[in-house]
Amino acid sequence: MSATPASPLSRRGFLLRAAAVATAAVALPHSQALASPAYAVAPRDYTFPRAIREGVARAEARNERLLTGARSANGWAIEAAADQGGSIATRPVPGTPVTDLQVRLGAPETVLVHLVRRFHYEIAELQPGEAVGWTAPDGLRGPARNLASGTAVRVRPGHFPPGTKGGYFPLELAVLRDILAELQGVVRWGGDDRAVDEALFYLAVGPDDTRLAAVAERLRTGQRTSGQGAGVLVDVHDKRRRSAADALARRQRTEA
Repeated sequence: MSATPASPLSRRGFLLRAAAVATAAVALPHSQALASPAYAVAPRDYTFPRAIREGVARAEARNERLLTGARSANGWAIEAAADQGGSIATRPVPGTPVTDLQVRLGAPETVLVHLVRRFHYEIAELQPGEAVGWTAPDGLRGPARNLASGTAVRVRPGHFPPGTKGGYFPLELAVLRDILAELQGVVRWGGDDRAVDEALFYLAVGPDDTRLAAVAERLRTGQRTSGQGAGVLVDVHDKRRRSAADALARRQRTEA
């Protein structure tokens, strides 16, 4: 007697069978589901392409060479060199003669470059070499150590030696306070520190602080918007601006 040929599987039957398999898989513990005939996958060896393996090796060697394992006072990783493929590189300050500011890329760069630009436009015109960023960590102490992580700058260090107070005229100081207020406290001025350093400006927040990214994005938007950004003169004596600047100054002095 000949076998009865199997009838074709209808669409309804197919969907019902698929649903049953899925339900059974969900009911199984994860390890059993993977071992079941419907889900088992034969293991296979996989080797990354040579180009990827070499790229990873180069990155690991670069990190070993650049990363010191130490952090600056504000919590950022210190690097032993700039322009060596790490996070710190030379950047120009648009609209100024400063073409070689070495800073940490990303949000720190955006914030610190903006600060230097406003300083140049509104406080004193800078000359080449009058804005210094990354500095080798050897010999740096306290907040100045932030220079070694690319998250600080010294502006006109020859005019404001460490330990010397009163280097700014009242109007210059008003502009400086307005700049800090515009940056919403993510930058601190060394003139407010116990060990006074009026040339020093540095990030007052760590790498995980969301305020830094928010301020940087606002600055980028301002740069792309007509009538905003560095170079557009503002009234630093405006009541609201002055109030914000004074409030931040009181808070940062208290934190010294």
